[in-house]
Amino acid sequence: MADQNNQKQHQLNIELDEEIADGIYSNLAIINHSVSEFVVDFVNIMPGRPKSKVKSRVILTPQHAKRLLKALHDNVSRFEAAHGEIKDYEQPPIPLNFGPTGQA
Repeated sequence: MADQNNQKQHQLNIELDEEIADGIYSNLAIINHSVSEFVVDFVNIMPGRPKSKVKSRVILTPQHAKRLLKALHDNVSRFEAAHGEIKDYEQPPIPLNFGPTGQA
């Protein structure tokens, strides 16, 4: 009984509204960092279009960025164990002046 009460104290109620639940598509992430935060800009680049916009920006503390790295690594490993290796195809280089520059 005490274990159930302890679990209830550590539960987090996370709400997901419909607009956010639809998600966004991104085929490019631009990552910048300062001493206090990581800025991840998610972009959707379409063939034949010379200009793209940042669709979403996520700002993380260095500690959360490291946790995200670990979580992504763990999930990719589980995905590959179930579905086979994810192929990393050669992508054309992105110009260095593409997109916004991150500053804190």
